[in-house]
Amino acid sequence: MSLIEKAAQRLAELQRAGAELPGKDSSSSSAPTSAETAENVPTPEAMVRQFHARKAETSPTLESADSKESIAAATSPAGTNRVPSRVTAEIDLVRLKGLGFVTPDTPQSAIAHELRVLKRPILRNAQGRSGSTIANGTLVMVASALPGEGKTFTAINLAISMAMEVDNSVLLVDGDVAHPTVFGVLGLPPSPGLLDLLTRDDLDIDDVLLQTNVERLMLMPAGTRHRQATELLASERMEALLRDLVGRYPNKMIIFDSPPLLATTEAPALAAHMGQIVMVVAADSTSRHAVNQALATIERCEVVLMMLNKAADSDVSTYYGYYADDVPA
Repeated sequence: MSLIEKAAQRLAELQRAGAELPGKDSSSSSAPTSAETAENVPTPEAMVRQFHARKAETSPTLESADSKESIAAATSPAGTNRVPSRVTAEIDLVRLKGLGFVTPDTPQSAIAHELRVLKRPILRNAQGRSGSTIANGTLVMVASALPGEGKTFTAINLAISMAMEVDNSVLLVDGDVAHPTVFGVLGLPPSPGLLDLLTRDDLDIDDVLLQTNVERLMLMPAGTRHRQATELLASERMEALLRDLVGRYPNKMIIFDSPPLLATTEAPALAAHMGQIVMVVAADSTSRHAVNQALATIERCEVVLMMLNKAADSDVSTYYGYYADDVPA
């Protein structure tokens, strides 16, 4: 039985019982005429409308602003919803600056100028402006022959310096899977990263990438250590991962801090995938023999740039330091 039929049945029962109906003048003793009954007695449809009106007045609205937004988000076409931002890694830039690293607020420091000299040919190669096309030119590995030569220092500085470019964004990967260092230097806790992507099927690239408070700079941790790290870095899955990274971020420079070339087997395995390698050499400490051995392990890479680190101050660096002090903020 419909709601209207129930209302009509109830109305008939009230009339038979002599109940006073809404709209009827109770002060009049005479029986209502048929015309008065038709005019004053509410129809079943009117009673239903009154019921719904009272319910709407006493019930809270079901469509608040928040619910409208939720419904709109749920029903909007695929790809139009706002993508949730990734976790932000807050780098302590004041601490980093105190340790001698380049930071976005020191664009005229001596190290910032030295890094410009290093990054210009790397960017030209990646963008195909060097006269020849370099395969995987956006994949850059920073390496050294031995530990302690400054490769991690260089990798972090190079990534931040490139992120300071107007037209570039950077992903810095801690590729030293044997002894991860990047996140410790940046003061960040370890988290799933590169090796986890190579061993777990439940992770996607976006699950391990970290946004930072340095504009246009993202990070990828080394991830959970694995006894077969060398095999993982040399695997087809690693090749597929790098293709995916380059495909997703075709204009992003991807910089790997690598293990020392002569101290581990992981570094040559990683180098085999790279388009460019920066070879860091510590001044007055790394032997020529060690440098030559290290270069032999990466001879398959098309582009290898040499960087002398820990050299004594030159007149050029003194000049840049003086210039930085006189540049207005």
